[in-house]
Amino acid sequence: MKKKLFFLSIFMCHWSFGVAQTLEECQQAAERNYPLIRQMDLIRQTTDLSVENLRKGWLPQVSVSAQATLQSDVTAFPSQIQDVYRQMGIDMQGLRKDQYRVGIDVQQTVFDGGSIKSQKAIAREQGRVQSAEMEVNLYNVRRRVNEMFFSLLMIGEQIRLNRDLQELLSGNERKLSAMFKGGTAAESDYLSVKAERLNVAQQVTNLESQKRAIQAMLSTFCGIEVREVQKPAIAQTDNTNDRPELRLAEAREKALDAALMPRLGVFAQGFYGYPGLNMFDDMMHRKWSLNGLIGARLTWNIGVLYTRKNDKARLQLARQTAENSREVFLFNNRLEQIQQNESIDRYRRLMADDEEIIALRSQVRKAAESKLAHGIIDVNDLLREINAENAARVQQSMHEIELLKEIYNLKYTLNH
Repeated sequence: MKKKLFFLSIFMCHWSFGVAQTLEECQQAAERNYPLIRQMDLIRQTTDLSVENLRKGWLPQVSVSAQATLQSDVTAFPSQIQDVYRQMGIDMQGLRKDQYRVGIDVQQTVFDGGSIKSQKAIAREQGRVQSAEMEVNLYNVRRRVNEMFFSLLMIGEQIRLNRDLQELLSGNERKLSAMFKGGTAAESDYLSVKAERLNVAQQVTNLESQKRAIQAMLSTFCGIEVREVQKPAIAQTDNTNDRPELRLAEAREKALDAALMPRLGVFAQGFYGYPGLNMFDDMMHRKWSLNGLIGARLTWNIGVLYTRKNDKARLQLARQTAENSREVFLFNNRLEQIQQNESIDRYRRLMADDEEIIALRSQVRKAAESKLAHGIIDVNDLLREINAENAARVQQSMHEIELLKEIYNLKYTLNH
Protein backbone atom coordinates (compact mmCIF):
# COMPACT_ATOMS: atom_id res chain seq x y z
CA MET A 1 0.00 0.00 0.00
CA LYS A 2 2.81 2.39 0.91
CA LYS A 3 4.54 1.57 -2.37
CA LYS A 4 1.36 2.44 -4.31
CA LEU A 5 1.02 5.74 -2.49
CA PHE A 6 4.68 6.49 -3.18
CA PHE A 7 4.34 5.95 -6.94
CA LEU A 8 1.03 7.85 -6.96
CA SER A 9 2.64 10.85 -5.27
CA ILE A 10 5.51 10.79 -7.78
CA PHE A 11 2.98 10.67 -10.64
CA MET A 12 0.96 13.58 -9.23
CA CYS A 13 4.08 15.62 -8.66
CA HIS A 14 5.30 14.96 -12.19
CA TRP A 15 1.86 15.78 -13.61
CA SER A 16 1.58 19.07 -11.71
CA PHE A 17 5.00 20.22 -12.88
CA GLY A 18 4.27 19.16 -16.44
CA VAL A 19 1.11 21.24 -16.90
CA ALA A 20 1.71 24.07 -19.36
CA GLN A 21 0.21 27.47 -18.60
CA THR A 22 -1.70 29.32 -21.30
CA LEU A 23 -1.24 33.02 -21.99
CA GLU A 24 -4.70 33.80 -20.59
CA GLU A 25 -3.91 31.93 -17.37
CA CYS A 26 -0.68 33.87 -16.93
CA GLN A 27 -2.43 37.18 -17.67
CA GLN A 28 -5.18 36.48 -15.14
CA ALA A 29 -2.71 35.31 -12.51
CA ALA A 30 -0.53 38.40 -13.03
CA GLU A 31 -3.52 40.71 -12.64
CA ARG A 32 -4.56 38.94 -9.44
CA ASN A 33 -1.01 38.99 -8.11
CA TYR A 34 -0.15 42.56 -9.08
CA PRO A 35 -0.61 44.93 -6.09
CA LEU A 36 -2.45 47.46 -8.25
CA ILE A 37 -5.42 45.11 -8.69
CA ARG A 38 -6.16 45.51 -4.99
CA GLN A 39 -6.44 49.24 -5.53
CA MET A 40 -9.01 48.64 -8.28
CA ASP A 41 -11.02 46.54 -5.85
CA LEU A 42 -10.81 49.36 -3.29
CA ILE A 43 -12.09 51.80 -5.93
CA ARG A 44 -15.02 49.50 -6.66
CA GLN A 45 -15.87 49.12 -2.98
CA THR A 46 -15.59 52.88 -2.40
CA THR A 47 -17.88 53.57 -5.36
CA ASP A 48 -20.45 51.05 -4.12
CA LEU A 49 -20.41 52.59 -0.64
CA SER A 50 -20.80 56.12 -2.05
CA VAL A 51 -23.75 55.08 -4.21
CA GLU A 52 -25.33 53.23 -1.29
CA ASN A 53 -24.97 56.29 0.96
CA LEU A 54 -26.59 58.50 -1.69
CA ARG A 55 -29.43 56.01 -2.10
CA LYS A 56 -30.15 56.34 1.61
CA GLY A 57 -31.02 59.98 0.99
CA TRP A 58 -34.54 58.68 0.26
CA LEU A 59 -34.82 57.28 3.78
CA PRO A 60 -36.44 59.40 6.52
CA GLN A 61 -33.88 61.73 8.09
CA VAL A 62 -34.23 61.63 11.88
CA SER A 63 -32.57 64.01 14.33
CA VAL A 64 -32.84 64.20 18.11
CA SER A 65 -32.16 67.39 20.02
CA ALA A 66 -32.23 68.73 23.55
CA GLN A 67 -31.84 72.30 24.69
CA ALA A 68 -32.09 74.50 27.77
CA THR A 69 -32.22 78.33 27.55
CA LEU A 70 -32.37 81.27 29.90
CA GLN A 71 -33.94 84.28 28.23
CA SER A 72 -33.66 87.96 29.15
CA ASP A 73 -37.36 88.41 28.48
CA VAL A 74 -40.39 86.33 27.56
CA THR A 75 -43.77 86.81 25.97
CA ALA A 76 -46.25 88.31 28.51
CA PHE A 77 -49.65 90.00 28.67
CA PRO A 78 -49.74 93.79 29.01
CA SER A 79 -50.09 95.02 32.60
CA GLN A 80 -53.69 96.18 31.97
CA ILE A 81 -54.78 92.68 31.00
CA GLN A 82 -52.96 91.20 33.99
CA ASP A 83 -54.87 93.63 36.29
CA VAL A 84 -58.14 92.46 34.78
CA TYR A 85 -57.17 88.78 35.38
CA ARG A 86 -56.32 89.56 39.03
CA GLN A 87 -59.69 91.21 39.55
CA MET A 88 -61.26 88.02 38.14
CA GLY A 89 -59.23 85.91 40.60
CA ILE A 90 -56.99 84.39 37.93
CA ASP A 91 -53.27 84.16 38.69
CA MET A 92 -51.56 84.67 35.32
CA GLN A 93 -47.95 83.92 36.19
CA GLY A 94 -46.63 84.27 32.65
CA LEU A 95 -43.85 82.30 30.98
CA ARG A 96 -40.70 81.49 32.86
CA LYS A 97 -37.38 82.77 31.57
CA ASP A 98 -35.79 79.31 31.85
CA GLN A 99 -37.10 77.06 29.09
CA TYR A 100 -36.41 73.39 28.18
CA ARG A 101 -37.05 71.13 25.19
CA VAL A 102 -36.23 67.52 24.28
CA GLY A 103 -37.49 66.62 20.82
CA ILE A 104 -37.27 64.55 17.66
CA ASP A 105 -37.46 65.81 14.06
CA VAL A 106 -38.31 63.55 11.10
CA GLN A 107 -37.99 64.71 7.47
CA GLN A 108 -38.84 62.70 4.37
CA THR A 109 -37.86 63.81 0.86
CA VAL A 110 -40.69 63.34 -1.64
CA PHE A 111 -39.20 65.01 -4.72
CA ASP A 112 -35.63 66.25 -5.12
CA GLY A 113 -35.58 67.19 -8.80
CA GLY A 114 -33.28 64.27 -9.68
CA SER A 115 -30.47 65.44 -7.37
CA ILE A 116 -29.81 62.05 -5.73
CA LYS A 117 -29.97 60.27 -9.07
CA SER A 118 -27.42 62.64 -10.63
CA GLN A 119 -25.13 62.40 -7.60
CA LYS A 120 -25.16 58.59 -7.89
CA ALA A 121 -24.29 58.90 -11.58
CA ILE A 122 -21.38 61.19 -10.69
CA ALA A 123 -20.11 58.72 -8.06
CA ARG A 124 -20.26 55.85 -10.58
CA GLU A 125 -18.48 57.84 -13.29
CA GLN A 126 -15.78 58.94 -10.85
CA GLY A 127 -15.23 55.27 -10.03
CA ARG A 128 -15.00 54.46 -13.75
CA VAL A 129 -12.49 57.28 -14.31
CA GLN A 130 -10.28 55.99 -11.50
CA SER A 131 -10.61 52.43 -12.79
CA ALA A 132 -9.67 53.60 -16.30
CA GLU A 133 -6.51 55.19 -14.90
CA MET A 134 -5.67 51.90 -13.21
CA GLU A 135 -6.47 50.07 -16.46
CA VAL A 136 -3.60 51.90 -18.17
CA ASN A 137 -1.16 50.43 -15.64
CA LEU A 138 -2.72 46.98 -15.97
CA TYR A 139 -2.32 47.31 -19.74
CA ASN A 140 1.43 47.67 -19.13
CA VAL A 141 1.29 44.58 -16.92
CA ARG A 142 -0.23 42.59 -19.79
CA ARG A 143 2.48 43.77 -22.14
CA ARG A 144 5.21 42.65 -19.72
CA VAL A 145 3.57 39.24 -19.32
CA ASN A 146 3.40 38.97 -23.12
CA GLU A 147 7.11 39.73 -23.42
CA MET A 148 8.14 37.10 -20.86
CA PHE A 149 5.62 34.50 -22.08
CA PHE A 150 6.70 34.66 -25.71
CA SER A 151 10.39 34.85 -24.78
CA LEU A 152 9.92 31.64 -22.83
CA LEU A 153 8.09 30.12 -25.78
CA MET A 154 10.88 31.17 -28.15
CA ILE A 155 13.61 29.66 -25.96
CA GLY A 156 11.60 26.45 -25.66
CA GLU A 157 11.44 26.20 -29.45
CA GLN A 158 15.19 26.87 -29.74
CA ILE A 159 15.92 24.11 -27.22
CA ARG A 160 13.68 21.69 -29.12
CA LEU A 161 15.35 22.49 -32.45
CA ASN A 162 18.77 22.31 -30.82
CA ARG A 163 18.06 18.78 -29.62
CA ASP A 164 16.84 17.83 -33.10
CA LEU A 165 20.12 19.20 -34.46
CA GLN A 166 22.08 17.13 -31.95
CA GLU A 167 20.23 14.00 -33.11
CA LEU A 168 21.07 14.81 -36.72
CA LEU A 169 24.74 15.40 -35.89
CA SER A 170 24.86 12.23 -33.77
CA GLY A 171 23.57 10.24 -36.75
CA ASN A 172 26.27 11.63 -39.01
CA GLU A 173 28.85 11.13 -36.26
CA ARG A 174 27.98 7.43 -36.07
CA LYS A 175 28.21 7.11 -39.86
CA LEU A 176 31.61 8.79 -39.98
CA SER A 177 32.81 6.67 -37.08
CA ALA A 178 31.92 3.55 -39.03
CA MET A 179 33.51 4.95 -42.20
CA PHE A 180 36.66 5.86 -40.30
CA LYS A 181 36.92 2.34 -38.91
CA GLY A 182 36.36 1.01 -42.41
CA GLY A 183 39.07 3.27 -43.80
CA THR A 184 36.77 5.28 -46.07
CA ALA A 185 36.84 8.51 -44.01
CA ALA A 186 39.49 10.53 -42.27
CA GLU A 187 39.57 10.73 -38.50
CA SER A 188 39.47 14.53 -38.75
CA ASP A 189 36.05 14.31 -40.44
CA TYR A 190 34.67 12.23 -37.58
CA LEU A 191 36.21 14.55 -34.98
CA SER A 192 34.87 17.68 -36.72
CA VAL A 193 31.27 16.39 -36.56
CA LYS A 194 31.73 15.33 -32.94
CA ALA A 195 33.12 18.75 -32.01
CA GLU A 196 30.16 20.43 -33.72
CA ARG A 197 27.74 18.22 -31.79
CA LEU A 198 29.41 19.14 -28.48
CA ASN A 199 29.33 22.82 -29.44
CA VAL A 200 25.57 22.57 -30.11
CA ALA A 201 25.13 20.79 -26.75
CA GLN A 202 26.87 23.73 -25.05
CA GLN A 203 24.31 26.08 -26.58
CA VAL A 204 21.56 24.12 -24.81
CA THR A 205 23.23 24.85 -21.50
CA ASN A 206 23.03 28.58 -22.18
CA LEU A 207 19.43 28.30 -23.40
CA GLU A 208 18.39 26.30 -20.32
CA SER A 209 19.92 28.97 -18.08
CA GLN A 210 17.99 31.72 -19.90
CA LYS A 211 14.83 29.64 -19.67
CA ARG A 212 15.15 29.21 -15.89
CA ALA A 213 15.71 32.95 -15.45
CA ILE A 214 12.60 33.87 -17.46
CA GLN A 215 10.58 31.14 -15.70
CA ALA A 216 11.56 32.64 -12.34
CA MET A 217 10.63 36.18 -13.43
CA LEU A 218 7.31 35.12 -14.94
CA SER A 219 6.47 32.97 -11.91
CA THR A 220 7.20 35.87 -9.55
CA PHE A 221 5.19 38.25 -11.71
CA CYS A 222 2.18 35.91 -11.90
CA GLY A 223 2.37 34.56 -8.36
CA ILE A 224 2.23 30.97 -9.64
CA GLU A 225 4.90 28.46 -10.62
CA VAL A 226 5.33 28.57 -14.40
CA ARG A 227 7.32 25.60 -15.67
CA GLU A 228 6.10 25.31 -19.25
CA VAL A 229 3.97 27.50 -21.48
CA GLN A 230 1.47 26.48 -24.14
CA LYS A 231 1.66 27.98 -27.61
CA PRO A 232 -1.55 30.04 -28.13
CA ALA A 233 -3.71 29.75 -31.20
CA ILE A 234 -3.61 32.44 -33.87
CA ALA A 235 -6.43 34.73 -32.74
CA GLN A 236 -8.61 36.82 -35.02
CA THR A 237 -8.55 40.56 -34.31
CA ASP A 238 -10.52 43.51 -35.60
CA ASN A 239 -9.83 47.22 -35.38
CA THR A 240 -12.66 48.06 -33.00
CA ASN A 241 -11.27 49.99 -30.06
CA ASP A 242 -12.97 49.31 -26.73
CA ARG A 243 -10.86 51.57 -24.53
CA PRO A 244 -12.88 53.12 -21.61
CA GLU A 245 -14.24 56.66 -22.20
CA LEU A 246 -14.96 59.41 -19.69
CA ARG A 247 -18.59 60.49 -19.09
CA LEU A 248 -18.05 62.38 -15.83
CA ALA A 249 -18.69 65.85 -17.31
CA GLU A 250 -22.11 64.78 -18.64
CA ALA A 251 -23.12 63.43 -15.22
CA ARG A 252 -22.06 66.66 -13.51
CA GLU A 253 -24.02 68.72 -16.02
CA LYS A 254 -27.14 66.74 -15.14
CA ALA A 255 -26.43 67.50 -11.47
CA LEU A 256 -26.42 71.22 -12.31
CA ASP A 257 -29.85 70.87 -13.93
CA ALA A 258 -31.12 68.96 -10.90
CA ALA A 259 -29.90 71.72 -8.57
CA LEU A 260 -32.34 74.13 -10.27
CA MET A 261 -35.36 72.00 -9.45
CA PRO A 262 -37.49 72.64 -6.36
CA ARG A 263 -37.46 70.22 -3.41
CA LEU A 264 -40.58 68.87 -1.78
CA GLY A 265 -40.57 67.08 1.53
CA VAL A 266 -42.77 66.22 4.48
CA PHE A 267 -41.74 66.52 8.09
CA ALA A 268 -42.88 65.77 11.61
CA GLN A 269 -41.66 67.26 14.86
CA GLY A 270 -42.33 66.23 18.42
CA PHE A 271 -40.92 67.48 21.70
CA TYR A 272 -41.40 67.33 25.43
CA GLY A 273 -40.64 70.48 27.34
CA TYR A 274 -41.66 73.92 28.52
CA PRO A 275 -43.15 76.03 27.09
CA GLY A 276 -45.22 74.01 24.66
CA LEU A 277 -47.28 75.02 21.67
CA ASN A 278 -50.17 76.15 23.90
CA MET A 279 -48.43 79.22 25.22
CA PHE A 280 -51.40 80.66 27.12
CA ASP A 281 -51.89 77.48 29.11
CA ASP A 282 -48.17 77.46 29.93
CA MET A 283 -48.43 81.01 31.24
CA MET A 284 -50.91 79.77 33.83
CA HIS A 285 -49.60 76.33 34.80
CA ARG A 286 -45.87 76.37 33.97
CA LYS A 287 -45.63 72.60 33.40
CA TRP A 288 -43.84 70.36 30.87
CA SER A 289 -46.00 68.94 28.07
CA LEU A 290 -45.88 66.76 24.94
CA ASN A 291 -46.19 68.66 21.65
CA GLY A 292 -46.07 67.75 17.96
CA LEU A 293 -46.70 68.98 14.44
CA ILE A 294 -46.58 67.64 10.90
CA GLY A 295 -46.35 69.48 7.60
CA ALA A 296 -44.97 69.75 4.09
CA ARG A 297 -42.14 71.96 2.90
CA LEU A 298 -41.38 73.22 -0.63
CA THR A 299 -37.98 74.83 -1.16
CA TRP A 300 -36.50 76.29 -4.29
CA ASN A 301 -32.93 77.56 -4.14
CA ILE A 302 -32.52 79.99 -7.01
CA GLY A 303 -29.10 81.05 -5.74
CA VAL A 304 -27.50 78.39 -7.99
CA LEU A 305 -28.39 80.62 -10.94
CA TYR A 306 -25.65 83.01 -9.86
CA THR A 307 -22.87 80.50 -10.62
CA ARG A 308 -24.66 78.30 -13.19
CA LYS A 309 -23.03 79.96 -16.22
CA ASN A 310 -19.53 79.62 -14.79
CA ASP A 311 -20.22 76.06 -13.61
CA LYS A 312 -21.36 75.04 -17.10
CA ALA A 313 -18.27 76.69 -18.60
CA ARG A 314 -16.04 74.75 -16.20
CA LEU A 315 -17.77 71.50 -17.15
CA GLN A 316 -17.33 72.29 -20.84
CA LEU A 317 -13.61 72.87 -20.27
CA ALA A 318 -13.40 69.60 -18.31
CA ARG A 319 -15.17 67.81 -21.17
CA GLN A 320 -12.78 69.33 -23.72
CA THR A 321 -9.78 68.36 -21.59
CA ALA A 322 -11.04 64.79 -21.25
CA GLU A 323 -11.80 64.62 -24.97
CA ASN A 324 -8.35 65.98 -25.81
CA SER A 325 -6.70 63.39 -23.56
CA ARG A 326 -8.82 60.72 -25.22
CA GLU A 327 -7.83 61.93 -28.71
CA VAL A 328 -4.15 61.92 -27.74
CA PHE A 329 -4.49 58.37 -26.44
CA LEU A 330 -6.40 57.20 -29.53
CA PHE A 331 -3.86 58.89 -31.84
CA ASN A 332 -0.95 57.09 -30.17
CA ASN A 333 -3.04 53.94 -30.03
CA ARG A 334 -3.71 54.11 -33.79
CA LEU A 335 0.01 54.55 -34.48
CA GLU A 336 0.71 51.47 -32.39
CA GLN A 337 -2.00 49.53 -34.23
CA ILE A 338 -0.51 50.50 -37.61
CA GLN A 339 2.90 49.25 -36.53
CA GLN A 340 1.51 46.01 -35.09
CA ASN A 341 -0.69 45.31 -38.14
CA GLU A 342 2.30 45.86 -40.43
CA SER A 343 4.40 43.47 -38.31
CA ILE A 344 1.62 40.87 -38.45
CA ASP A 345 1.43 41.15 -42.26
CA ARG A 346 5.23 40.96 -42.53
CA TYR A 347 5.50 37.79 -40.48
CA ARG A 348 2.62 36.21 -42.41
CA ARG A 349 4.45 36.90 -45.68
CA LEU A 350 7.71 35.51 -44.28
CA MET A 351 5.99 32.37 -43.02
CA ALA A 352 4.53 31.73 -46.45
CA ASP A 353 8.07 30.85 -47.71
CA ASP A 354 9.44 29.19 -44.57
CA GLU A 355 8.11 25.69 -45.34
CA GLU A 356 9.55 25.72 -48.85
CA ILE A 357 12.92 27.01 -47.61
CA ILE A 358 13.10 24.22 -45.00
CA ALA A 359 12.16 21.59 -47.58
CA LEU A 360 14.88 22.83 -49.97
CA ARG A 361 17.50 23.02 -47.20
CA SER A 362 16.58 19.49 -46.11
CA GLN A 363 17.07 18.19 -49.67
CA VAL A 364 20.44 19.94 -49.95
CA ARG A 365 21.56 18.52 -46.59
CA LYS A 366 20.57 14.98 -47.56
CA ALA A 367 22.41 15.39 -50.87
CA ALA A 368 25.46 16.61 -48.96
CA GLU A 369 25.35 13.52 -46.75
CA SER A 370 25.31 11.34 -49.87
CA LYS A 371 28.17 13.30 -51.46
CA LEU A 372 30.25 12.98 -48.31
CA ALA A 373 29.68 9.22 -48.28
CA HIS A 374 31.03 9.12 -51.86
CA GLY A 375 33.93 11.44 -51.11
CA ILE A 376 32.72 14.27 -53.35
CA ILE A 377 32.69 16.92 -50.59
CA ASP A 378 34.42 17.26 -47.23
CA VAL A 379 32.80 17.32 -43.81
CA ASN A 380 32.87 21.14 -43.55
CA ASP A 381 30.51 21.36 -46.52
CA LEU A 382 28.14 18.94 -44.80
CA LEU A 383 28.24 20.89 -41.52
CA ARG A 384 27.50 24.09 -43.40
CA GLU A 385 24.39 22.55 -44.96
CA ILE A 386 23.26 21.04 -41.63
CA ASN A 387 23.58 24.43 -39.94
CA ALA A 388 21.77 26.13 -42.83
CA GLU A 389 18.84 23.73 -42.48
CA ASN A 390 18.74 24.26 -38.71
CA ALA A 391 18.86 28.03 -39.18
CA ALA A 392 15.86 27.79 -41.52
CA ARG A 393 13.90 25.83 -38.90
CA VAL A 394 14.85 28.31 -36.18
CA GLN A 395 13.80 31.14 -38.46
CA GLN A 396 10.41 29.50 -39.08
CA SER A 397 9.80 29.09 -35.32
CA MET A 398 10.88 32.68 -34.69
CA HIS A 399 8.52 33.99 -37.38
CA GLU A 400 5.60 31.99 -35.96
CA ILE A 401 6.17 33.09 -32.36
CA GLU A 402 6.79 36.71 -33.35
CA LEU A 403 3.53 36.59 -35.32
CA LEU A 404 1.67 35.27 -32.27
CA LYS A 405 3.29 37.89 -30.08
CA GLU A 406 2.25 40.75 -32.37
CA ILE A 407 -1.30 39.40 -32.67
CA TYR A 408 -1.72 39.24 -28.90
CA ASN A 409 -0.04 42.60 -28.43
CA LEU A 410 -2.59 44.04 -30.85
CA LYS A 411 -5.36 42.29 -28.94
CA TYR A 412 -4.33 44.04 -25.72
CA THR A 413 -3.76 47.34 -27.52
CA LEU A 414 -7.41 47.19 -28.59
CA ASN A 415 -8.39 46.05 -25.08
CA HIS A 416 -10.11 42.90 -26.44
